[in-house]
Amino acid sequence: MSPLSRRVPSWSELRPLVQLRAPSLRPAAAALARAATIEDLRALARRRTPRAVFDYVDGAAESELSLARSRQAFAEVEFRPRVLRDVSRVDAGVSILGVTSPVPVLLAPTGFTRMMHTQGEWAVARAAARAGVPFTLSTMGTVSVEDLATDVPDVQRWFQLYLWRDRAASRELVRRAGAAGFGTLVLTVDTAVAGQRLRDVRNGLTIPPALTARTLAGMALHPRWWGDLLTSEPIEFASLRSSGGTVADLVDRMFDPALTMADLAWLREEWAGRIVVKGVQHREDATELVELGVDGLVISNHGGRQLDRAVAPLDLLPEIRAAVGPDVPLLLDGGVLNGADVVAAVARGADAVMVGRAYLYGLMAGGEAGVDRALEILVSQVHRTLRLLGVTRTADLTPEHASRRHAPTTPQMHDTTTRRNA
Repeated sequence: MSPLSRRVPSWSELRPLVQLRAPSLRPAAAALARAATIEDLRALARRRTPRAVFDYVDGAAESELSLARSRQAFAEVEFRPRVLRDVSRVDAGVSILGVTSPVPVLLAPTGFTRMMHTQGEWAVARAAARAGVPFTLSTMGTVSVEDLATDVPDVQRWFQLYLWRDRAASRELVRRAGAAGFGTLVLTVDTAVAGQRLRDVRNGLTIPPALTARTLAGMALHPRWWGDLLTSEPIEFASLRSSGGTVADLVDRMFDPALTMADLAWLREEWAGRIVVKGVQHREDATELVELGVDGLVISNHGGRQLDRAVAPLDLLPEIRAAVGPDVPLLLDGGVLNGADVVAAVARGADAVMVGRAYLYGLMAGGEAGVDRALEILVSQVHRTLRLLGVTRTADLTPEHASRRHAPTTPQMHDTTTRRNA
């Protein structure tokens, strides 16, 4: 038969091509299953939550340049794979600061999590426990340290601390976290004052959300979210005695702007476990903190939510690794939305990363099942990236695997292949 001839295909030929499916009785679950990336979960979250809630997670400070730079830094990473390597088995697991994870990922502390979904930190912690990923509860969390430890006892848990003006209250909170089995304290140090998050300002977001003309109109667009909110227990900060107003109001009213390096000695007297400092953005600060005896550092610009125009954490990573040496546990926080970002960060000197927005998009998109899906996506992306790089263990990643197209000039970096996981 000539290639130009036409014919009518038989049903036996067409049948294998027909893949029509009956409508799902669980459309929400089907939508999560179709989500292939964190960006897909973000799109679902945007449709399913009120604008003010979505913007609280998605937004950053002022013109949001810090957030954009963090993402751009990862976008400009160039991988250099090796070929003809046996990658039939991949070990992406890490052990760091007393916890383990199947991939170099820990869940970052996030504030007011029950606003995104009323199961909040409970849902996140349960998903983390199933995945074997450590979870960090925030001082600004909406579940108490005692309730989380009781309700999700098998999750590996850290506690994130803001030091308050009221040191007696801080001491009591630290004591409660220790008694509830939180093994590591993550001290956040980049909130001397609140960053100006303009999306929240323009949306009139308050804690808890107020029933204004705007939010009442929004009920028509998101009735399920509002119904869930109004029929569940009131949302409030579980560790704060004072609430109400905007997040910026709370930060400026309660957090201590006079915090200095000397306060670490006070905290060490109050806390017997490990101390990790989060919010490091300068190599000299990193060196000084290590000399003061902290157990680890988180290179972070607070997800771009504090100081706008701040340097991207990924760009800081090589010089801070060079400054502190190969043995200090370093985590990176900010802009991580893909498993390939995780691999890039480890190759450039991190022991692991912390993710916040990534799992919050999942939480908004589908509650606990959405967090499950976010973690499944990240784990699969890490494994696939390692295989395509020709690497079977994250411990074998080096700067040669991930260079920056427009890399800033930095000091000579230590050989990261000798880093140990503490």
